[in-house]
Amino acid sequence: MAHAAPLEPIAPGVYLHRGVLEDWGPANQGDVSNSGVVVGSRCVAVIDTGGSAAVGRRLLAAVRNVTSLPICYVINTHAHPDHVLGNSVFADAARPAGQAAPQFVGHRRLPAALAARGPFYLNALKRDFGADFADGARIVPPTGLVDDTLELDLGGRRLSLRAWPTAHTDADLSVLDETSGTLFLGDLLFVDHTPVVDGRLKGWLAALAQLRGWQGIVTVVPGHGAPSRAWPAALDAEQAYLTRLQSDVRAALKAGLTLSQAVARIAPDRPDWRLLDVFHARNVTAAYAELEWED
Repeated sequence: MAHAAPLEPIAPGVYLHRGVLEDWGPANQGDVSNSGVVVGSRCVAVIDTGGSAAVGRRLLAAVRNVTSLPICYVINTHAHPDHVLGNSVFADAARPAGQAAPQFVGHRRLPAALAARGPFYLNALKRDFGADFADGARIVPPTGLVDDTLELDLGGRRLSLRAWPTAHTDADLSVLDETSGTLFLGDLLFVDHTPVVDGRLKGWLAALAQLRGWQGIVTVVPGHGAPSRAWPAALDAEQAYLTRLQSDVRAALKAGLTLSQAVARIAPDRPDWRLLDVFHARNVTAAYAELEWED
């Protein structure tokens, strides 16, 4: 069996594997996003499977160290490769006779996102990580789709899934374990890691505003970074960054700056965050393209 990934208990029956705060790449074997495990009395749900088959194998081994219950659901919070390329391990894992494969669950727009981007992700994996390392990874689309909300029963434990309008991406899904009050936000929330705008900036800010009204959240788990019990304060830093990004880009457009001028002049205000050099200019570009034609 593969070496197990570290799993930390964050609530009774709820575990977290933390990815490193780095860009997806061969140096970290793609282990850069958080994964969750929720154990009910009947079965287990895994939330995001990591950025390679190797990460998925380690995560599966870690789940098996925690429980022998069947994995009934694999939930993907969105389509990015660091969250979905371990799926194949869970789809192909050996199971006792008569035990069904897990159901893969995602946003109703996740199949289209994976179909459009999946080949690029697999090619990047082979190119950057090496063909041998990429062996075993494949795109596994969801068989269960969330149009608005969906409840999953793990046996005495219910997960409440919410499909969001376009925000971080066009297929963001949140997962709330009602028993423990643990909210898995995927990449709707980044902590100490520069947020990545790949959907709609205004939609993301609207989602954060709506999330602030949610009650009963004990622990929030971001897609990248440490979990927090400060709710809704855990949203503050990201929301401030995105709000300033929006206002700075609007000001640049009003001043008649070109895209290249805006990228050069709009500086981030979070020098302590990881990967600013990788993602901030990209965020300015995405925001410029979105806001250029707003009413």
